Amino acid sequence: MTRVAVILPCYNEEASIAMTVKGFRAALPNATIYVYDNASTDRTAQEAKAAGAEVRFEGRKGKANAIRRAFADIEADVFLMADGDATYDPLIAPQMIDQLLDSHLDMVVGARIHEEKQAYRPGHVTGNVLFSRMFRLLFGEHFADVFSGYRALSRRFVKSFPLSSGGFEIELEMATHVALLKLPWRELPCLYSPRGKESASKLRTYRDGTAILIRMLRFLFLHRARYVYGFISGCSALAALFLFLPIFTEYLNTGLVPRMPSLIVATAFGLTAVVTLVVGLVLDAQAHYYAATRRLLYLNIALPTDEVEP
Repeated sequence: MTRVAVILPCYNEEASIAMTVKGFRAALPNATIYVYDNASTDRTAQEAKAAGAEVRFEGRKGKANAIRRAFADIEADVFLMADGDATYDPLIAPQMIDQLLDSHLDMVVGARIHEEKQAYRPGHVTGNVLFSRMFRLLFGEHFADVFSGYRALSRRFVKSFPLSSGGFEIELEMATHVALLKLPWRELPCLYSPRGKESASKLRTYRDGTAILIRMLRFLFLHRARYVYGFISGCSALAALFLFLPIFTEYLNTGLVPRMPSLIVATAFGLTAVVTLVVGLVLDAQAHYYAATRRLLYLNIALPTDEVEP
């Protein structure tokens, strides 16, 4: 029998956690519901326990810290990750899990659709679209909702996932893991409901948006070094050529080099172009080795017994 673990990271969700637990309990009666209380100051833990969840604690604030702890502690064949604020539709969970198992996928994402304006702020919608397009441009994977927190994950994915972020960048990091290892994944549309009046969003538009952008740029430097350093090298080479050509033309006509400072600057740009190109090639080779190592770790994780072909 496939072991399913539902992971609900929570911080001060006293008003909605019981509804969330009961919803997933009804949708997945054989699953184990884990609520990771992320340093709540209200009755989140008590309400979750009363609703039938297994409550665990993570004292370091930040959604990714709670998920990191859960991924390390829990053993299961399928991991379903959602938020504890009753915004994600639990009725689609069985379909997500069936698709994960039947199609031998490593991730199924619940792509959010909303019918009420207050469910999904316009600024967040715009930011999601922009970041999703940026991610597709940089990593080649097309996510309609790269920041959805509703995901069904295989054991191979979870146990090979080197989660390093601390906050809401976790979804971006998951998408990068899929892109680097070329893992099979899919999206399913999922109804996204507004929060209850007593529940406040933990996402801060500008602060967390900046953190996500910085994380994406870090991934770009780490995993797509040839693009970054190749761009710097190309700009430096063009600047060197722009400065050097008039000097060289004048030398051919007069045999003199009167603009020595410009020649020095052109030489500096030329050297920068060469050095950055070499650095980019070295870092790109290192990134490929890193991705291959992660791929081998992923392949070394055994499939659940009932999924292994006879």
